[in-house]
Amino acid sequence: MRQGPLAGRYPAVATMVTLALIPYLALSAAVDPLVPIISEQLHISAQTMSLGFGLGNAAYAVGTVLAVQFAQHLPQRRMLLAYAVVLVVGSVLAASALNATMFIGGHVLQGLSTSMLLIAAAPPLTIGFPRDKLRYTAVIMNMCVFGAVALGPFIGGAQAEALAWRPLFWIIAAISVAALIMAALTFEDAPPADLDAPRDLKAIGLASIGCAAAFIGAAQLTSHEFTDPVAILPMLGGLALIVALIVYQFRARRPLLTIRTMLTSSIPVAGVGLALFAAAASVAATALTAEVFMQTYSPVQVGLLYLPELAGAVVMAFVFGFVITRRAMHYLPLVGMVLLAAGILVFRMALPANQPLALLASALTGLALGATVAPALFVAGFSLQSNSLQRVFAIIELLRAVAAFMVAPIFAHFAARAAGGLTAGADSALLIGFGLAVGGAVFGVAVYALSGARPQQPDLDQFLDGESPAWYSPPLLARLRPGLPPPVEPQPARPATPAPRHEKPSVPGPVLFAYDGTARAASAIERAAAELPAGREVLVVCVWQPVDVGFTPVAATHFDADQATEVRRVAEQTAAHGATLATRAGFDARSVAVESAPIWKGIVETARDHHASLIVIGPHRRSGLLGHLEGSVAGAVVAHSTTPVLVVPE
Repeated sequence: MRQGPLAGRYPAVATMVTLALIPYLALSAAVDPLVPIISEQLHISAQTMSLGFGLGNAAYAVGTVLAVQFAQHLPQRRMLLAYAVVLVVGSVLAASALNATMFIGGHVLQGLSTSMLLIAAAPPLTIGFPRDKLRYTAVIMNMCVFGAVALGPFIGGAQAEALAWRPLFWIIAAISVAALIMAALTFEDAPPADLDAPRDLKAIGLASIGCAAAFIGAAQLTSHEFTDPVAILPMLGGLALIVALIVYQFRARRPLLTIRTMLTSSIPVAGVGLALFAAAASVAATALTAEVFMQTYSPVQVGLLYLPELAGAVVMAFVFGFVITRRAMHYLPLVGMVLLAAGILVFRMALPANQPLALLASALTGLALGATVAPALFVAGFSLQSNSLQRVFAIIELLRAVAAFMVAPIFAHFAARAAGGLTAGADSALLIGFGLAVGGAVFGVAVYALSGARPQQPDLDQFLDGESPAWYSPPLLARLRPGLPPPVEPQPARPATPAPRHEKPSVPGPVLFAYDGTARAASAIERAAAELPAGREVLVVCVWQPVDVGFTPVAATHFDADQATEVRRVAEQTAAHGATLATRAGFDARSVAVESAPIWKGIVETARDHHASLIVIGPHRRSGLLGHLEGSVAGAVVAHSTTPVLVVPE
């Protein structure tokens, strides 16, 4: 199994995810003040620019579904590299654009690749490492998505003040290149998630056509009335197709997306609904108020007014990291909706040009963003098994993109055409946004109350092992459906199991063979038999981890790489096969499968725990461009082990 020198190292993988998500998400929030400059230099009309950004948002929404489908049948880590390459190509194309085709094409590729990177990289960061890393993942995910968005207005305003746009786009391209480099350095070859999964072209078609039509229709509001057929028909038709996608996936026998499981369980429904209300209200409020402030202040001054949003997002990201292992996690999205409602009201009072109130409103909105969407996403994800996390992320990001990027143009359209002018129209639209924030809070509380759901401390060990959800989520509206069985009382989280203590043996410990199922590892066992005495006690270890797997299955068995229980089972089979090879070679062999990341750490710790007297490992040949970036498990074992290591050459 190929791997990069930083494979399995949490800081490196987290850095890769951060660099992959920042470019498009920051740019989407920074581009508004740059539109006139780009339009003038590239000779693009306002309507064409709006259409281009609409297509980029549509590509972001569709990419979530495509990434889930590709993950089932194609090597996941290789696809992640491909998505990073597409991000670089799109970023360079947009930054060097000479005309509308190059710019819009590059922006569409940016949106498509960003959502695919999110779906491919974020779940492994969440479930592919031990539970003690989860709080850091929560902070990172919050900062990647909402920290980047919150920083966007300031970056865009500062760039617009210089009457230029290419420097920002080239910086975005450079960050994309850094993301590609980190994707290669952290590369760890992994098989497809589930080769038995269906190829659901119908779901992909409904998502693609529905999102494209809906966003194209919303983009037409730049130069058309809401009731014009060129605007309203695509919008309504696209939304109808998205609804059809949800209904189809709900009724499908083997769906691509876990719609049925999510929509029949109370806590996921509350989480998804709250995320949609928050996205629609917050994006619309920021876009509208920024447009009004631009009538009084320069672009950079408007950007400074929204800088407290970043501070609020940072503060709430760390709060989320603190509560993610506690019952309080359930209350955080509700607190966020209250803060969002307060922020929108203060924004109304800040119009048309009250700086202190605008700064306060921006801070409240930043706190609200950090407390709502990402926590609601994890609340929904913890209610299902961990192998569903990728699909949960995909569903929420698909629907969030539709809610956020369609509502904002509609609100802006009606605000601009209000009888009292833009300020009066924005004031009325913000009142609707306040209603959405309050409605989202009421919706979440009502779903919990009518379903009998209760805040619970998550059992993260159980969740990460893939055995069951982190908590019990009763059926939707269980208290109104008398035919359902009584709710199951949630069980307290299991205490952490202490690591076994081993007494130092008085006789030499076993020889440990690192076996990953490859022919190279099997050859190392055979070669070592010629160097070691027959009948020697040996322990064959296969190191595994969810998603990235870490070994090559010895049997042509299809399994779900996102399901820790299945990966463990196949790893145990692979280790047992290695023990059979060792027995045939004349050793007294037994096997063990160990979950660990990175792989070398699992080998070293297993050798220490079993007091191994020798570690035997066979390094893999590395060739090609990626081979020059690859690290060596054998080299890492030698560097970190206090047990003697025998490296069997090819």
